[in-house]
Amino acid sequence: MSKAFTREQDDEHDDELPAEQRLPAASKNYITPAGWHRLREELNQLVKHERPHMTQVVNWAASNGDRSENGDYLYGKRRLREIDRRIRFLTKRLEIAEVVDPELRETTDQVFFSATVLIQRGDGGEQLLRIVGVDEIDLSRGHISWISPIARTLIKAREGDTVFFRGPDGEEEIEILEVRYERID
Repeated sequence: MSKAFTREQDDEHDDELPAEQRLPAASKNYITPAGWHRLREELNQLVKHERPHMTQVVNWAASNGDRSENGDYLYGKRRLREIDRRIRFLTKRLEIAEVVDPELRETTDQVFFSATVLIQRGDGGEQLLRIVGVDEIDLSRGHISWISPIARTLIKAREGDTVFFRGPDGEEEIEILEVRYERID
């Protein structure tokens, strides 16, 4: 079969990711040490525990005979495909990861990847944001992706600067109160 009719494995599931987790073309996958360890732990869990267990379930279900109406077998095969897809994804993300440790960064008042930034929003409220990798997003803890619109607005600005963020609610004035580089968990 011609290569033109085969699907490239590298980009196979990129369209299935939420927009905030898709890496821009030809960009690096910046990640903090804690984020890298979480991805590595998830990969180890899948490879060493979940996949072998699910393989045993599928083998047991297959030994029961008719596979066409065997729920354990059908579910197990589907779950194995999901596990394998996640293993491929994690392996690729870890291969291209560029770990940036905020604790090793030289002291600066300028906002870059891995910064912890205290801002004052246009409504007067303060918010603490941590600029992390696309695989580490946790809005409830203030962890925003470095490719998010607000992070792109903040990056390269300095402590004391006022920036203008154009969000879904219109343009907002944001003052950068503090920039720190500390461990992000």
